[in-house]
Amino acid sequence: MDTDIWEVVRKCRLEEIIREDNRLLDAPVVEDGGNWSGGQRQLVCLARVLLMKRKILVLDEATASVDTGTDNIIQRTINQETKNYTVITIAHRIPTVIDSDLVLVLGEGRIIEYDSPDNLLRDESSAFSKLVMEFMGRTEDINQR
Repeated sequence: MDTDIWEVVRKCRLEEIIREDNRLLDAPVVEDGGNWSGGQRQLVCLARVLLMKRKILVLDEATASVDTGTDNIIQRTINQETKNYTVITIAHRIPTVIDSDLVLVLGEGRIIEYDSPDNLLRDESSAFSKLVMEFMGRTEDINQR
């Protein structure tokens, strides 16, 4: 079992953090995970899902309060390790959903669009396409500073 745990720990990029404590996998976690950062707690949650081999994964703003580096680790791990899973992602960040098979866009509690990102992006009048363009504009503005 420890072999499986360490494999998942490596996949979620938690190995270095865990090895910092001599107690390794036996190190205590305080109530509410207060001795871990928000990003580390999200990675531990992802590791638990991978270890339990659940086939349905629901992510509700899973990367909303993590830094960009941790967001990238989470997205990469999800993309690599959940190919045979059903992943339902609720997110406001465009990079979080851009690689999804299907995107459902909500507005004022109603479904506005539901299609693949590619199809939605082909239609410049689609709400998703407009959100992506807005995101790209903000990203470009930040990069020019």
